[in-house]
Amino acid sequence: MTAETLAVLAVTVTAAAFVQGSSGLGFALIVAPVAGILDPGLLPVFVLASMIPLNLYVAWRERDALDLRGARWITGARLAATPGGLALLLLVPDRAIGLLTGVATVLAAVVSLAAPAFAPGRAAYLGAGAVTGLTETATGVGGPPLALVYQHRPPAELRATVAVCFLVGEVASLVLLFATGEGRPADLGWAALLVPAIAAGAWASRLVHHRVDGRRMRLFVLLFALVSGTGLILGM
Repeated sequence: MTAETLAVLAVTVTAAAFVQGSSGLGFALIVAPVAGILDPGLLPVFVLASMIPLNLYVAWRERDALDLRGARWITGARLAATPGGLALLLLVPDRAIGLLTGVATVLAAVVSLAAPAFAPGRAAYLGAGAVTGLTETATGVGGPPLALVYQHRPPAELRATVAVCFLVGEVASLVLLFATGEGRPADLGWAALLVPAIAAGAWASRLVHHRVDGRRMRLFVLLFALVSGTGLILGM
C-alpha cells in the first residue's frame, strides 16, 4: 500500500468515525466504497476490523442507553445468519448482492417515510439481525436494517444498541472469514495502523453527539438508508 493510499484511508476513516460516533451509523457506507476503489481486496475484512475499536468506544460511552432486549434478539439472529453471509460472499456475484440489498433498503426507507411511529418488536429485531448478518459478512455494510428498526428511538439508544450489535457481529464475521481462509492478515494490520485516525474521529464526535435530537436523527436515518441503498444498487 502506497503512502498516498494510506493517507486517503486515514482521512476517510477519521471522517467516518466522526459521523458514526455522532449519529450511530455511517462508517461502513463511507469507508467501504473508498476502500473498494483503492483495493477491492480490503473488503470486507478491513472495514469490519476498523469498526471494532470505534464500536467499543461508542458502546461504552452510551452504555446507559442500551436496549438490552433488542440487542439480544438482533445479535442472536445476526450470529445465526453469519454463515449465510459467508455463503453469499463465496457463491453470489458482488453485483447481485449489492443490487438485492440496495433494493430492499430503499423499499424499507420509502415505507418508513409513510409509516407512523412504532416500537420495534421481536419480529423487527430478528429480521434486522438476519439481514445484517448476511450483508455485513459479505460486504462489510450492514447498517440500514438496524437504522430502520431504531429510527423512532432516542439517538443515544440507537447509538448504544447498534454499536453493541455491530461489535459482536464484526468479531463473529472476522472469526468465520479467517477460519475459512477468506481473510487477509494484512488487512488487520492496516486497520490497526489506522486506529489513531479512528480515535481522532471518535474523539471529535463526543463534542456533538449529545446535541442530536430525535426528529433530526430519524430524518438522518432515512436519508442514510436511501443513500446507502441507492449506492448499492448503482454498484457503489
